[in-house]
Parts: sequence; C-alpha cells; structure tokens
Amino acid sequence: MHTMIELFLPDPDSTDQLGRALAQTRPAQAMVHLQGDLGAGKSTVARALLRALGVQGGIRSPTYTLIERYPLPSGEAWHLDLYRIGNAGELDFLGLDEGAADLWLVEWPERGAGALPSMDLRVALEIDGTGRRVQLQAHSPTGDAWLQRLRETAHLQGLPAR
Repeated sequence: MHTMIELFLPDPDSTDQLGRALAQTRPAQAMVHLQGDLGAGKSTVARALLRALGVQGGIRSPTYTLIERYPLPSGEAWHLDLYRIGNAGELDFLGLDEGAADLWLVEWPERGAGALPSMDLRVALEIDGTGRRVQLQAHSPTGDAWLQRLRETAHLQGLPAR
C-alpha cells in the first residue's frame, strides 16, 4: 500500500501553501498527475509549486498550448494540460521524451493514458464548500519518499487533515 495524505484547503492561500510544500520536498525527478474537475485548483497548485522552484515571470496555464516548459536550476519542469486532446496518440507531436524533464505536472492525465511515463504522485483535488479537499497518493517508491518528507517537515503545518 502506498502512502496517502488527505488535507482540507480552506482558501487559496492554503492551496498555494500545498504547492510550496510539494516544491520544497520534491525529489530530483518526478511525474505528478493533477486530477480534479474544472476549477478544482490543479493549475493553482502547479503555479505555486513552479514559483517556489524559482520560476520567474508569467506561469501560464497550458490549456491551449498543451505544454509549457520552465527552466529549473536542476533542469526543466513541464506543465501539461491534456483537457483538449482527444486521445493519447495526439501527444506524439509534442515531442515528449521521458528523460527530458525533471518534473512533470500533468493536468487531465487520464486523457494521455498509456502515452505518459509512470506516475509517482497523484494530487486529486475536489471542491468542498468554499475550500478544496486534496488527496495526495504515492504510486511509486519515489512518491512514497516524497510524501514521507512532506509528513516529516513543517511545510503542511496549519493545514487540517480530512
């Protein structure tokens, strides 16, 4: 059984806090699936994570471009939004090379099933009243170690468990 953390994010600041916490504890390489309905906070978490990793300037949602690439001190992060693709075969023209990015943040990953590298961490967001409920679930030893670091640090302090 892989590690799982469930939290309640009462406001946008707490959603940003989660993104920063993920950035500060992240492994050298990881594949993250961001799941949830429209407006659940997937792009907000991705933006906060990228900003905490030192990305300067605008961080655009890749809704229309499908992929945005960001330089990191240790390589490159890719933020993908697969909402608009019809099937995984459409990913071929993006030139995604499994080893080229250190961090993959993939929104709507189910639409790219079979064409993406194996997932390390699933971040499932759900609207809950005026806040969000989030479930972080590891899907690999890398993901397990990531969530263990997250639990052991104070980065999530003040975010209520759910």
